[in-house]
Amino acid sequence: MDIGSAVSRTAAGMSDEEIFAARTGDVSKFSAAEQLLLRMSEALTATPANIENAFFLELQKQYSEEQLIELAAAIAHENFRARFNRAFDVGSDELFCPLPER
Repeated sequence: MDIGSAVSRTAAGMSDEEIFAARTGDVSKFSAAEQLLLRMSEALTATPANIENAFFLELQKQYSEEQLIELAAAIAHENFRARFNRAFDVGSDELFCPLPER
């Protein structure tokens, strides 16, 4: 959540409300297409990682094959980093904090 919150704000334009929602699993703050990606992330983070055929067909309605490949690679990379950090007990630096209201 640390560096991801900074990247989410700058690269994806996420609000603090959306970041908190992602952190707590409140998918109602996200569009239907984004909710699919959150489900995909959960499925690829589970052990064993698996995407059911019916769900893959849902994903293909919203995303091209190239987009799905890139998204799956990004999710796999984040899972690698998270599992690596767990193996070496690398904790959060608590860098995430809400931005002041403008």
